[in-house]
Amino acid sequence: MNTLFDKIWDAHTVRTIDGGSCVLYIDRQYIHEVTSPQAFAGLRRRGIEVFRPKQVTASPDHNIPTKNQHLPIAEPQSAEQVATLMRNCAERDITIFPIGEEHNGIIHVIGPQTGLTQPGMTIVCGDSHTSTHGALGCIAFGIGTSEVEMALASQCILQSKPKSMRINVEGELKEGVCSKDIILYIISKLGTGGGTGHFVEFAGSAIRSLSMEARMTICNMSIEMGARGGMIAPDQTTFEYLKGREFAPQGAEWDKAVERWSKLRSDDDAVFDKEVTFSAEDIEPMITYGTNPGMGIAINGEIPSSEGMDAASKTSYAKSLAYMGFAEGEKMVGKKVDYVFVGSCTNGRIEDLRAFAHFVKGRRKAEGVTAWIVPGSKEVERLAIEEGLRDILQEAGFELRQPGCSACLAMNEDKIPAGKYCVATSNRNFEGRQGPDARTLLAGPLVAAAAAVTGVVTDPRELMKQGVKL
Repeated sequence: MNTLFDKIWDAHTVRTIDGGSCVLYIDRQYIHEVTSPQAFAGLRRRGIEVFRPKQVTASPDHNIPTKNQHLPIAEPQSAEQVATLMRNCAERDITIFPIGEEHNGIIHVIGPQTGLTQPGMTIVCGDSHTSTHGALGCIAFGIGTSEVEMALASQCILQSKPKSMRINVEGELKEGVCSKDIILYIISKLGTGGGTGHFVEFAGSAIRSLSMEARMTICNMSIEMGARGGMIAPDQTTFEYLKGREFAPQGAEWDKAVERWSKLRSDDDAVFDKEVTFSAEDIEPMITYGTNPGMGIAINGEIPSSEGMDAASKTSYAKSLAYMGFAEGEKMVGKKVDYVFVGSCTNGRIEDLRAFAHFVKGRRKAEGVTAWIVPGSKEVERLAIEEGLRDILQEAGFELRQPGCSACLAMNEDKIPAGKYCVATSNRNFEGRQGPDARTLLAGPLVAAAAAVTGVVTDPRELMKQGVKL
C-alpha cells in the first residue's frame, strides 16, 4: 500500500527524530553560483570538509550573460559569484561545468540530459525548481542555504515528511496544447496553495503520453501550487531517454538499473492523502493575466470577476490587475506584447526550441517585439544549431542566444523594462520578477511563438489553421 514517494523516502531515511523529522540521505546535490557561497563560507568557519564531493555537481547559470560568453563577465557581482563557485569547487574536488564548457547550462536542464539524474534518487539544490528532476521518478526539492551547507557537510538533511498527493490527467490532449498548458491549467484550478504540505505524483494517461522533456515542465512548476515537489513514475519513456547518456549506467549495470527502476511505482492499492483528477479534453492553450501562476485562463477566456471574493481577496485581486494594467472581464487575446522570452528550466529544452522554431518558420517576427530565445544548456544550443533551428530563427528575424537562466529572474542583463509586457515560457510572474515593474504573461512555447509573430496575445491554433504543422 505504498506510494512511489513513500518507497523512495523510506529507503533514504537514516533516522526518524522524535517529533517526526527525518534525517534523509541525499544521493545527489546540485549547486550554482547564487546560493552556494554562503554554504561554503559556513564550512570554512566550522573547519568542515565536503563529505562526498563526487555526489555534488555544479554549474553557473542564474546570472551568467547570454551573449558574448567568451568575454569576462561585465557585471561585478555576477563575476564574483561565478569566480567564487569556481574556487570553491576546485578546492573541494567538486565537478563543475564552467561557462562555455560543453555541459554548462541551467542546472535543472543539464542534470537529466547528462544522466546524472536517475530514477529513485533523492536530489536537492539551493533552488526552488529542483522539483524538475522528479520527472524521472526522483524525490527532488529545493533547500535553503543552511541546508545546502548541511548537505555538503553530511550528505544528509533534516526534513519533515510531506503528505502525499496524486494528480491524474486522463484522456487525450487537443491539438496545440502542450505540457505547460497542463500545469498552468492545474494550478489555475487548485490555486497556488492547492498542494501545500504535499509531495505530488502526476499520473494518468495524458501524463504517460508525454515526452520526458514535457514531463520535466510539469514537475518544474509543481511548487507553484505550494507543493514540496512533483514526480512521475519512471517507465519505458524514462529508460529510453536515459539510455546512453554520459553519466547513466552502462552495459550490464544498465540492465540492473532498469530492472530496479521498473519497480518504482505506486502500489495499486496505495492510498494518497489527497487525490484529484482532470480531463485532458478540458485543457486549452493557457496564459496568465495576474501576478502569480495561479492566475491563468484559457487563451480565449476572459479575466475573471472578483464577485464572490471576500474583502481581503478583492483588494489583493484589484492590486494585481492594476499592476498588470488589466480589468475584470477583458479578453487576453489581442493584448499588445513587447517582449517574448523562450527559455528557463521550465521550457528551455530542445523540444521547446523545436516547437517555437517550427511554428515561426516561414513567418517574421512582429515589428516592435523583442525576443530572447535562450537555450537551457550548451547541449541544447548545439542541437539547435545542428538541426537548423538557428537558421530558421534567423530567417524569421530571431536570434538564438547562449545558455543561462536569463530573463526568468533577471539576475543578468536580460531584464524586461518597466511597464512592458513579456510573454514568457518561464515559471513565475511575480511583480518585478523579470525586472522592476515588468509585466509577465506565462505561457507555453506555442503561445509565445504566436505572440512573437503577431505582436499581440494570439491563440496559436488560429495560425496553425493557416498551415503551421508541428
